[in-house]
Amino acid sequence: MTDLTRNFLSVPQAAERVGVGVPAVRQWISRGHLPVVRIGRRVFVRELDLLIAERDTRRRGGRRTPAGSPGPSDTRHQS
Repeated sequence: MTDLTRNFLSVPQAAERVGVGVPAVRQWISRGHLPVVRIGRRVFVRELDLLIAERDTRRRGGRRTPAGSPGPSDTRHQS
């Protein structure tokens, strides 16, 4: 079994791993959904972080949720 917390992927590798385009992965990064490790000018993501970001994006249905507002899976009641 591989340790997903130690596996780092380039952006193109990450996109291929979860079956999306490179622009989608770059959007996740720019929106703060996917943390990165920078080595010089190169950008890498942890495989575990990628899988979490992909799962969360699919839960949102690809929709944007404004920061601070409850998402579709948020069941809190506002008083």
